[in-house]
Amino acid sequence: MKRLCVFCGSSAGDDPAFAEAAAAVGRALAERRITLVYGGGNVGLMGVLADAALRAGGEVIGVIPKALMEWEVGHLGLTDLRVVDSMHERKALMAELSDGFAALPGGIGTLEEFFEIWTWAQLGVHHKPCGLLNAEGYYDPLVTFLDGMVERGFLKPRHRSMAIVEREVRPLLAALEAYRPPEGEPRLNGRRT
Repeated sequence: MKRLCVFCGSSAGDDPAFAEAAAAVGRALAERRITLVYGGGNVGLMGVLADAALRAGGEVIGVIPKALMEWEVGHLGLTDLRVVDSMHERKALMAELSDGFAALPGGIGTLEEFFEIWTWAQLGVHHKPCGLLNAEGYYDPLVTFLDGMVERGFLKPRHRSMAIVEREVRPLLAALEAYRPPEGEPRLNGRRT
């Protein structure tokens, strides 16, 4: 994996452990020489993540819509900051630039980005790994809900398995790098993988 897209909050949350986890991700990516691709902001967990990667000597690509440059305070110290016209362009470019995806704690924007990219994987739009860093058990209620979707027949177990969940940074990165998509499902192009 050469580039990992990380979705995370533009807020820091209520527990310093979330910022510590974001910083650990940034450092780990730099150590592995994996370029960070993220939303381009300089605030909240986004800023912590990018700053940690940069301080550790990593490369960071930010993608931010013009409308959010001031709101999320675009990070001007990145290796590469790309300003786009819309959220749709942002997500499409982040997906194009990345070999995998991970979500740290965040709000509805983080969840929306993660669920869209995971849905694209389910539909065969891409075959890249998707994971959640469940720092301090932040995603425990979501994981319970997803497992309930499987039990209730709304999510196939093979599609649930596409969402990797780990509590620590290094196991998550290892799982993302080892990921192989499930085979045999119909895809949007009509072919089976």
